[in-house]
Amino acid sequence: MPSVTPTPTLLSLGGALALFSAVAHAVHPVVVEGQDFVNSVTKQRLMIVGVDYQIGGESGYKPATKQDPLTNGEVCLRDAAILQRLGVNTIRVYNLDPAANHDDCASIFNAAGIYMVLDVNSPFESIHRLNPAPSYTKAYLSRVFAMVENFKNYPNTLAFFSGNELINDVATAGANPPYIRAVTRDLKQYIAKNAPRSIPVGYSMADVRDVLKDTWNFVQCDLAGETDSSSDFFGLNSYSWCGDASYKSSGYDVLTDLFKTSTIPVFFSEYGCNEVKPRIFTEVAALYSKDMTTMSGGLVYEYSQEANEFGLVDVADDKITLRTDFDNLQAQYNKLDLSLIQATNSSAIALKAPKCDKSLISSSSFNTTFKIPAQPSGVADIIKNGLPNQVVGKLVTVKETAVSMAVYSSDGKTKLTGLTLTILADNATNTPGGKNTSAGTGTSNSTTTTGGQSKSDGNRLTAATAALATVFAIALALL
Repeated sequence: MPSVTPTPTLLSLGGALALFSAVAHAVHPVVVEGQDFVNSVTKQRLMIVGVDYQIGGESGYKPATKQDPLTNGEVCLRDAAILQRLGVNTIRVYNLDPAANHDDCASIFNAAGIYMVLDVNSPFESIHRLNPAPSYTKAYLSRVFAMVENFKNYPNTLAFFSGNELINDVATAGANPPYIRAVTRDLKQYIAKNAPRSIPVGYSMADVRDVLKDTWNFVQCDLAGETDSSSDFFGLNSYSWCGDASYKSSGYDVLTDLFKTSTIPVFFSEYGCNEVKPRIFTEVAALYSKDMTTMSGGLVYEYSQEANEFGLVDVADDKITLRTDFDNLQAQYNKLDLSLIQATNSSAIALKAPKCDKSLISSSSFNTTFKIPAQPSGVADIIKNGLPNQVVGKLVTVKETAVSMAVYSSDGKTKLTGLTLTILADNATNTPGGKNTSAGTGTSNSTTTTGGQSKSDGNRLTAATAALATVFAIALALL
């Protein structure tokens, strides 16, 4: 972690804050209840307000040197502070090295009240889309299980993706569906035997309308003898809303109608069409409206500007510059009615998954056998006994909160000063705070209350101070 001078407010708390940060600021794990992700303690719904996070794209994953998006604490502190101000509560990270240490970054995002949805595959280790059988091996699954070991102890590990776009057209809908369920089964069995809690496992699907409904039915249906293989949730990578589209012109109404009978949470694992630039993100208002409460929110693609030009920020060496897209997205987030999107859908909990049957499949090219591949030899023993000699992550104290790396406003000239990570109190999840981050767009530290939760940094520190007072009172009582 970098050597960073704390802000005066934090400095005045001295060593007491270090004690506080060591024992609090932990988000509660999330569980699945019907169509909803739900806080396991408060029972409040978690609607995903998130961003896909993979600085450097595939090139940011460097297992030879144990580097990935969650290995540099200084970078994570900077980005967590920016994302916290943006208002997100979840990031998705695609390519991670299970042999690397992620304690600093996971703890920083946890302190910020931000969950992580993690892909277990990498560009070099995944089920082969064109020929899945030879790639489904003990060695591959050992890598998948190592991901569980690395991230199972972080309370902000929201979920794992067992696969991403393994089916991306009609041609890949024949052999591949059973392998999606096979990896899901293996992951769920390993978690059940070797993790301290249940962690949801699901699949991320390309928005290919010819096979979308069939894929969704295939991964969620109830298969006799293979109950572990059904997905706990369904992610959709959708870019159908471009520019100033509408609920109907984008086809969002069709998706809402399709997923209203879902027995598992459905959310956009990627969204944010860039055919019109800068992006204005008017789909945010629709996604988090009464019309779409069936769905569980979504993750905007993506945080950093890469070759495909979907970025919210520009990253250059030690300098980061917010883009107009960032400002526009933040403005849309700030309009959200959190009391609406955090309300659970009690009627959906009673829905039961349909029995797996070929009648669920409409495409003649889609797999209808529902025959899930047997586990490779030796995998059952690994599941039973656990994978030995792995890097097992744990939360660590987040002491530094001030961002030392340069961050510039979307005008490209104004350097943002005083950017800090706000360590949230126990059980707090980050939410849009009614602020603008770029200079000249109404930046403010004033209190904004949405959904009954105070969003100002000052109030969060007040809550932290109150908690510290309680700690001290208990300590004094014991003397």
